[in-house]
Amino acid sequence: MDMLSRRSSDPADHEMSRDESPAAQMASLIEQLGGFLRRQIVIFIGIPAATVAVGIAYLATTPPEYTATATLLIDSSKLRIFQNQLQSSADMPLDTIQVGSQVEILASERIARAVVRQLRLADDPNFVSSGGTLGRIRNLVSWSDNGAVDQERRAVNELLGRRSIARVERTYALNISYTARNPELAARIANAIAETYIDDQLDAKYETTRRASTWLQDRINELRAKVTAADKAVLEYKERNKIVDFGGGHATTAAGGQNRLIGEQQLFDLNSQLSTARGATTEAKARLDRIEQIRKLDIGEAAVSDLLKNDVVTRLRNQYLDLSGRAASLSARYGADHSAAVNLREQMQELSRNIAAELGRIAASYQSDYEIARTREQNLEAELANLVSEGQSTNRDRIGLAELESSAKTYHTIYESFLGRYAEVIQQESFPITEARVINSASPPLHKSKPITSLVLAISAAFGIILSFGVAALREAVDGTFRTQKQIQQALRTKCLAVVPSIGTRLGRGAGAPRDGRWARKRESGDEPRAATEGSTVPPLAIAEPLMRRSVDEPLSIFTEAFRAIKVTAELRPAVRDNKVIGVTSTLPNEGKSTIACNLAMLMADAGKRVILLDLDLRSPTLASVLVPRPTAGWLEVLEGQAVLDRAIGCAPDTGLALLPLLSADHPVHGDEILSSPAFSGLIEDLRRRYDYIIVDLPPIAPVIDVRATLPLIDWLVFVVEWGKTPIRTVQHHLMARPELYDRLLGVVLNKVDLRALERFEQPGLYRGGYYASNWPPSAQQRSAA
Repeated sequence: MDMLSRRSSDPADHEMSRDESPAAQMASLIEQLGGFLRRQIVIFIGIPAATVAVGIAYLATTPPEYTATATLLIDSSKLRIFQNQLQSSADMPLDTIQVGSQVEILASERIARAVVRQLRLADDPNFVSSGGTLGRIRNLVSWSDNGAVDQERRAVNELLGRRSIARVERTYALNISYTARNPELAARIANAIAETYIDDQLDAKYETTRRASTWLQDRINELRAKVTAADKAVLEYKERNKIVDFGGGHATTAAGGQNRLIGEQQLFDLNSQLSTARGATTEAKARLDRIEQIRKLDIGEAAVSDLLKNDVVTRLRNQYLDLSGRAASLSARYGADHSAAVNLREQMQELSRNIAAELGRIAASYQSDYEIARTREQNLEAELANLVSEGQSTNRDRIGLAELESSAKTYHTIYESFLGRYAEVIQQESFPITEARVINSASPPLHKSKPITSLVLAISAAFGIILSFGVAALREAVDGTFRTQKQIQQALRTKCLAVVPSIGTRLGRGAGAPRDGRWARKRESGDEPRAATEGSTVPPLAIAEPLMRRSVDEPLSIFTEAFRAIKVTAELRPAVRDNKVIGVTSTLPNEGKSTIACNLAMLMADAGKRVILLDLDLRSPTLASVLVPRPTAGWLEVLEGQAVLDRAIGCAPDTGLALLPLLSADHPVHGDEILSSPAFSGLIEDLRRRYDYIIVDLPPIAPVIDVRATLPLIDWLVFVVEWGKTPIRTVQHHLMARPELYDRLLGVVLNKVDLRALERFEQPGLYRGGYYASNWPPSAQQRSAA
């Protein structure tokens, strides 16, 4: 069991550590929080004030910026009104993906570059910033010859960095915002972005329509040549076979003319039927060839809907093309491996198989139609052959003419169809309209958008508050020193004997009392001051440092009251012997133990006790230099036989305090052996017989082990810690390592306390008030208050 645990078993410590009620714990928590706020009040005020000042400085130095917004509506209904008679029923309204694509187009660098060139922003020095000093240095060291290109590049980057495109939630409206230091410029650029986007859409539609019209024109030229060739073949055939059409019609329509041969009408009718059969065969063959050609082509490239006139194929193909467009859009946005794109491609494959199956069924139907038409044609040819064999040979010429005319008619039909499509494309090309239109033009904003004063100040204040709490908590965490009596009780499991204020703390009224006032008090009581020991070679004590006798110079001060508390505790604590030896020590040097020892001895002697002050700090003796001007002998000389004890003791003429000094010139190497020697023990026993109290100024326990050597001779130890300086862990470590020292511990003195600062750790006003005074004798007002 360590010494801290052993000390916790004392009855007094049980009194301190007994369980508290929840209400008391809550009150303690509130008290701790209040103390925390009081201790760190400077941090809690200073840091937020500093951050708010930084925010104000930021607001004062940052140029205001203005944001202008134009609203664009993506609406295909207007375009469908104009194209209702021109486009197929497959025209679908814009979906979310398409709107997202338009957002990307608006945010593209091409639109930004077009705006920069349109407004000549690259030539505006106020628009293209050079980046301050670093930018100017970069321009000086740059070896690039493309100054204009770099300037335009910077202008484009500046525009892209300051514009934003946002879709209005669940609508087809897009907000185009631009932020600039000039409100007029912000509005101009926002409107320019919207207009440039509309122009870009018009250009894109025009380019697409132009390409379609060029392709159609090439196909029309090819068909025109075929139609011309077919018509020429008909004419040449008629001229070669001397076939004249009566009434301006075809030869097949002139069979009812005069001078007809016998059977000519029959031949004419049969020839007409044969022509029809051959046309049907040709058409069936053309459909069969076309369906076979379509089956070999890609479904997306084949013109199915216009030639087959099949509702099932048309519907499946439209679904296929719709899925193809969506898959291409998704692949362009998210990549070909995106799950949605893969899913669409699988649906396209399924549709492709369905279309192929439907086309196979249609091809089989067309094959059957072709075979039937071919059989019918063959039958008519056989009948015609019989008739021809019976009739004139000239009738055969009409059959060839019918074939040529049928071929020419087919080419005419296709040619007219392409001409109609070409006319539609030309009409679309002449429509200057897109799906997008501006519904709200940007106007110069009246109020700045950045920086927002309230937001900056709120953030500054919030950051300051958070930072102040962090800094305050950090300060609390790293302050591992003694600040309060409660800390001493909790950390060391012992009592705090007294709180001794620092020498700069004067909470009492008045100055130090004149010497004659104190002498008057002693003379009135019949207690004359004691002189030095007879035959002493030590001069009378002449205290050069007022702090060493402050406990008697200011008897009603809080300083003296602290030593009076130590004195009372020492008198009430029982000892093995009547005359007590009280040692005063500390953990580290310069914690004020010599001042505590001297003032305690002074107070006891002033109270009429026989007290001697013994300096045992062999490494750094202090009392001799402060209390005795020029000592010639000390206790070391007594032990060595160089002086007699009576001649080495000095005495204060006013209080009767005796001093056995230690000459500062003496630094024994083996001090522990001297202090544990029988001769030194005999010296202490001799002093016990002469004095009521022996106050021993011991060395600190951390640097040397001399205190352990004197412990058998010490009744009680007064342990001194410096307020706000002595580390708690250091004291705990050294006390736990010396259990014999812990057993003789009378208590701890919290020294050099800044009482005003202590109010931030303990109850305010605890050490204030007119009850304490520093002057003697007390005034009538003080006596009446007491």
